[in-house]
Formats: sequence, structure tokens, C-alpha cells
Amino acid sequence: MDRREFFEAAGILLGGTACAYGLPLVAVSQLTAGTAEEESAAGGRRWGMVIDLRSCRLDCQACTEACRRENNAALHGDPRWDVHLIRKVQVRRKGAADAALKPLLLLCNQCDRPPCVQACPVQATFQRPDGIVLVDQHRCIGCRYCMIACPYNARHYNYKENPEWPNKDQPRSVHGVPQSCTLCVHRLDQGRKPACVEACERVGAKALAVGDLNDPQSEVSRLIATHPVRVIREDLGTKPKVYYIGL
Repeated sequence: MDRREFFEAAGILLGGTACAYGLPLVAVSQLTAGTAEEESAAGGRRWGMVIDLRSCRLDCQACTEACRRENNAALHGDPRWDVHLIRKVQVRRKGAADAALKPLLLLCNQCDRPPCVQACPVQATFQRPDGIVLVDQHRCIGCRYCMIACPYNARHYNYKENPEWPNKDQPRSVHGVPQSCTLCVHRLDQGRKPACVEACERVGAKALAVGDLNDPQSEVSRLIATHPVRVIREDLGTKPKVYYIGL
């Protein structure tokens, strides 16, 4: 089946679950995937990210640590319960066993057509007009359908209450709901850079940039215009807004 048929079938299954919980039901077909695209076409802001892997170091965890503390992501010392909104993995070119390992940062791709939004039976996962995908932690029922729908494995479930609360300016991570990167939307709304971007700049790497893709003068737009960039799994049609240089 194609993607439309898949989500229509998924809507039937999700609808049964929502009714079982006595929750208001919204058909998947009503969750218009192109909302952010329509808003951006009208001249609105559209946030995106560029990651220059040529400047990223294997031994550096500045961005991941800054992200964890800024967003109060749980770190229990057990991989079953740890939450990593940004993950740094090591990759090697396929079929080249002797090739050097390269770092690869993985996070929410802030898709223009996010399957997680379509999969949520209670609209707890939603997309702002500027394209940023968020989770309403008070509305979420913890069904984890959004995690299943995400093809990038970019959502993490809070199985346990976070014992730490390093950033008192942000809510404590809620037990029983998924969490993912929001590009530090609370900072963007204040005109500040995301925590990961600032941390990367502090160590002198400058491998991360976040900005308005609709602004041709923004740093991300200039990087995309002047470098060959790629996205992960472009074939899925989700239209990711995290671009990689050197992938």
C-alpha cells in the first residue's frame, strides 16, 4: 500500500484505541500534513537546521550534553531509560571496511510532512505554523504511536521520572510521554540560538546552524545554497528540514 492508504488504515486502528479511552476522535485524514508548507508558502518563517559533519568531532559531546541539560532530558545511566534528544553515532561508508569512522548527529528532522503528527490519535503531537513539531505533554496518553510512525527513531519515551532538573526555567520531563528535539523552540521564540548551536560554537567547531529556510539571507539558506547537502531518507516523502553537509 502507498502512504495514503497506510495512514488511512492506521487511522482506523488508532480510532479504536481512542474510543476505548473515551477520548475525542479526529480522523487521520483531517490532520493535514501540508499545513506548515502552506503557511511557509504564504511568507511565514520556516525553521530548519544544517549540520556540517566535516566540522563535527568524534570525541566531542558538547551539543548532546547541552541539549540534555537545557531540555531536562532524563539520563539514568541505563540505556533502557536514558533520553537522548540528540544522538551522536559513528558511521562508515557501506562496503568500505577500511574507511575511517565519521560522526553522525541524529535528531528530530522537523519534517514538513511529519508522520508522527498524523499518527497521534489525540492531537498531542502537533506542528506549529513555522514547522516545528511539538508534544503537548498534558494531552498525551502515552500510546507511543508517534514513536512507531517516526522513520528516524527520533522520539524517546520517558519511562521514569527524571531525577535531575538542571534547567529550572523549563518544565521537568514528564514520566509516561515521548520527548523529541524541538530545536529549543523556547529559545527561538526569544530570539536566541538553540543550546546545541551555542555549545558547538563555544568549543570552536561551528558545525550546527539553525535558521529560517524562507529567508535567503539566513545562515542555513546560504549554507544550503553554497554546499551540496543531503537529508536522511528523502525517499519517504516526509520532507525533512535537517540538512547535512558531508554526509
